Amino acid sequence: MEYYKLSAYIYDCNNCPTRCDGISKKKYIFTNDVEFAEQQENIIINKLIEKGFQASKCQKDGYPDIVIKKNQKIVSYLEVKAQRRTFMSVKKILPDADLLPSETIALNLSDLQRYIEIYHKEKVPLSIIWVLQHRPCIVPEDKSLYFYQKIKVLENIYRKYGAKRRFRRKSGKGDVVNGEHKGVVVNYHFSLRELKAWNI
Repeated sequence: MEYYKLSAYIYDCNNCPTRCDGISKKKYIFTNDVEFAEQQENIIINKLIEKGFQASKCQKDGYPDIVIKKNQKIVSYLEVKAQRRTFMSVKKILPDADLLPSETIALNLSDLQRYIEIYHKEKVPLSIIWVLQHRPCIVPEDKSLYFYQKIKVLENIYRKYGAKRRFRRKSGKGDVVNGEHKGVVVNYHFSLRELKAWNI
């Protein structure tokens, strides 16, 4: 991650032209994030194929988005998460999390726990990749940046910090789709410092 200088992670949010709070607060448009994530899935699948892997959307219910094969053998699973906002109040609400807003990324707690279980069950490498966009603190204008980490590493961080990085937010506009609550309300948080950059 040498390309991403330390100063990027301690960005002064007061200088941000499109802060993640303000009028966007409590407005979580679930469908927008899903559409963006699905677009990114296809981009990542094509890149993996270009690198010589057999990659496709995983058909197993509850499993990560992408299954990666080599010579028809599963070598890895990959979950894709869109992350276009940060947790502005992380220092105030989770003071013991060792996180700053500009470096913070989130994951549905139930997803994290499920992928840990799948990893131990399947004995196959599993990683999560976060696609960052519209975050001037990290991402150049009109670009998407990719950060990933193995579930084994994320599990160790989860065991280390426990509830110190867990937060339940209130439901907001966009969480309910066709009468069903789709938005994530219980998140677990990680730092970009704990991930690796992928130059896709």
